[in-house]
Amino acid sequence: MADPKTIKKAYERNRRAVELRPQKGKSTAVTKVRLFDGTTCEVQHKHWTFKVDIGISEGGNDAGPGPGIMERGALGSCLAIAYSQHAAIMGVPVDKIEVDIESDFDARGMLAIDDRPPGFEELRYKVYIESTASEEEVQKVIDKADRHSPVLDDFKRAIPVKREVTIKTINEERS
Repeated sequence: MADPKTIKKAYERNRRAVELRPQKGKSTAVTKVRLFDGTTCEVQHKHWTFKVDIGISEGGNDAGPGPGIMERGALGSCLAIAYSQHAAIMGVPVDKIEVDIESDFDARGMLAIDDRPPGFEELRYKVYIESTASEEEVQKVIDKADRHSPVLDDFKRAIPVKREVTIKTINEERS
C-alpha cells in the first residue's frame, strides 16, 4: 500500500532527479487503441488493457465506460492522487479523499445538428477531504495539488493536437 511516507519519499526522489537532470522529466507516452465489434475499443498501455465503448442506446455494445466517463475519471483520479501526494509531502494527515466530476453536454454538436462544439460545455469538480488537520492546511494541499495537476492543466489549457493518418486501401473483389 502506498502510505504517506512512501509517497513522500518517491516524490522527493523523483523531484530531485529531475532538478539534477531535467531531461529525465521529459517523456512521450503512447497508448494504443484498437476498435472491434463496431464500437468497442481495446485500450492498451504497458501491461494494462481495458475496454471503452458507447451504450446500447447509442448503437454500441456497452462493453466498457464511454470516452466521456474516461475523461471525467482521468480528471478525478489525477486530482485525488495529487491531493494524496501533496498531503504526504506537506505532512498533512488525510483520512479520506473523494472527487466528484460533473460535466454538462449538449448532443446537438456531436450529432451535427448545429455548429456548437461537440465536447463538454463545462466541467466542475467537488472535492471531499476528511482530515484531522485544520481546514487552512487542507486547503493549502488542495490549492498546491490543483496548480500541479497535469490532467487539470490539460483540461484548462488548450494544447496542440496533431493528427497523422495512414490509410491502406484494400482491393477486394466483390461477387
